[in-house]
Amino acid sequence: MRRRAQPPPSPLPQRAGIDPVRLRLPPDPDGIWPDLGGYLADRYAGTRGADSIARLLAAGRVLGPGGRVMHARDPYEPGGYLWFHRDMEPEPPVPFAVRVVHRDPHLLVVDKPHFLATTPRGSHITETALARLREELDLPALSPAHRLDRLTAGLVMFSVRPEDRGAYQLLFQRREVHKEYEALAVHDPALALPRTVRSRIEKARGVIAATEVPGAEPNAESLIELTGTRGDLGLYRLTPRTGRTHQLRVHMNGLGLPILGDPVYPEVTDPAPDDYRRPLQLLARVLEFTDPVTGAAHRFESGRTLQAWDDRAAWEAGTDPLNGSRGASP
Repeated sequence: MRRRAQPPPSPLPQRAGIDPVRLRLPPDPDGIWPDLGGYLADRYAGTRGADSIARLLAAGRVLGPGGRVMHARDPYEPGGYLWFHRDMEPEPPVPFAVRVVHRDPHLLVVDKPHFLATTPRGSHITETALARLREELDLPALSPAHRLDRLTAGLVMFSVRPEDRGAYQLLFQRREVHKEYEALAVHDPALALPRTVRSRIEKARGVIAATEVPGAEPNAESLIELTGTRGDLGLYRLTPRTGRTHQLRVHMNGLGLPILGDPVYPEVTDPAPDDYRRPLQLLARVLEFTDPVTGAAHRFESGRTLQAWDDRAAWEAGTDPLNGSRGASP
């Protein structure tokens, strides 16, 4: 099997923990683009990036291999690479802290708050766990071993060294990490639990909600257990055996138990990104695995709590500034 040629290293330095955009120029057999500016104008036409890429070119902030400054009138070179940092609007700060649970020369495990994305995506670039940790801990090569939804709190693993990243990611690909979540939802006495839910979950690009496909070959499996009740509220332990997007939220909703505070299931409500009231009551509680680099047996547990379990009235009113995290700093 032929290996793909590796792209040249980025000539741009890290900026506030943000990776630069890398763009490979596609083939142009018909000679549509005589120069670089023409290609970039076509690529970003009709998007928010059209004006931005023009400004970056004019300011000499688009680089080629070796750090060469690229200009709009440079000849178009199919197969070449470009690097640049996107111009981004200032992001509202997420006023909740990331806690370090474990750190060694190879592995970093943190306890992420609700509302903070794990990695840069969409409009969340600097206000992400990855960007913060790279800067605050002076770990510019830090990379995620897996991801946790922005709205979900709890444990996330990062690889400290680039050469270890593949080993930690492979743990998740091979399903060798035991994961447990906690969730709050209504209690339905008529629903027999525990039960294992298997279904096919698909998520179209650009669509917020994932969907279950009736009768299709399952690609997602979750164990759902009820561990406590308070009035009409149930505390659930969720153990995913696979890792599909929104898997636990979709499976709980499919059982008629949508997780408290879910803005997508059963209905998309689209709250403002800086609306920190009523966080999703879903917590990545446990990560357990054998470290592939050191051989150590690890079990980590989140120190966070689900606010509505302790004080449902405060959660419903959206009045707890600690975001359900006792002892955290806003």
